[in-house]
Amino acid sequence: MKKCTVALAQVDSSIGDLGKNVKHHSEIIGRAQVGGADLVVFPELSLSGYSIKDLNWNVARRPDDDAAFAPLIKASRESAILCGGVEESSAYALYNAAFLFEKGSGRSIHRKIYPPTYGMFEESRYFSRGTTVRASDTCIGRIGVLICEDLWHISLPYLLALDGAEVIICLSASPTRLAGKQEEVNIARINSEQHRALARLLSVYIVFCNRVGFEDGINFWGGSEIVSPDGEVVAKARLFEEDLIFAELDPQLVRRARRLSRHFLDEDVNLTLNELTRIRSALDRGE
Repeated sequence: MKKCTVALAQVDSSIGDLGKNVKHHSEIIGRAQVGGADLVVFPELSLSGYSIKDLNWNVARRPDDDAAFAPLIKASRESAILCGGVEESSAYALYNAAFLFEKGSGRSIHRKIYPPTYGMFEESRYFSRGTTVRASDTCIGRIGVLICEDLWHISLPYLLALDGAEVIICLSASPTRLAGKQEEVNIARINSEQHRALARLLSVYIVFCNRVGFEDGINFWGGSEIVSPDGEVVAKARLFEEDLIFAELDPQLVRRARRLSRHFLDEDVNLTLNELTRIRSALDRGE
C-alpha cells in the first residue's frame, strides 16, 4: 500500500439514466482531482441508481465499454475511480458489481456475493450472486472491495485481509424509512460501530461510501466515512446530502497497528480451515 489520498463521492443517482450518472460522476471526479485524490470512490450502483428492477437490462454494461464509460476511462489516467454498476458477464448474467477504472482502462473488481431479498430488499430477483472474494492490486496498493450487505458477513472482510488487503472498501446503498433529517440516525451509528470494530480486528483501513437521495419511498442516509486501522474515524460525510470528503491513507498506520497488537498477524489459517471442514462435514450429515 502507498501513502495516498482517497476521496469519497457521496452522491445521489438517477434511476436508469446511465448517461446522466456518468456525467455527474465526471463532474465530481474533476473536483476530487483538484483536491489531490489518487482514488475516487462512489457508492453501490452509482452508475444506474439502486431501485432499477427490470431496468437492469437497459443499464447493464461491461466495464471496458469505451462508448458508455469514455469520460471515466479518460479521467482514470489521472486518478483511479471505483464505482458501482450493473455488470453483464460473458454468459449474459447480470451482477451488482464494482467497476475500477485506472490508467485508461476499466475492469470489474467485485460482484456482490450477498444480494439481499428481505424486508424492503429484492435484489436476488434481478441479480446473480458473485462467487469469489479476492484482494486486488491497484495503483494505491492491495485493496479489497465489498458491496453493502457483503460487509455484514464477517467471513468476507476476514478473507480479504488474509489475502493481503490493507484497505477494505465498501460501496453501499443503505436506506432508511426516515422522511427527513435527524441529528442521530440509528443505522448510521450501528454501521460506524461495525466499521471501527472490523478496522481494529483486522488492522486495516475501512472505507465506506454510502449514497444519498430518494427512490421508491426510501431515503439513503449517506454518512460515508473512513476508519483508520486503530478504529478512529478520520473523515466523515454529512447525513442526507451529497458530499465529497478526503482522507490520507498511510501504510505506516497499518504497520503500527499490527505491531502493537499482533492478533491479526497471529491468526491461524490452518486452524480455521480445519474447523470449517469439520463443521461443513457435520452440516452435510445433518448434525
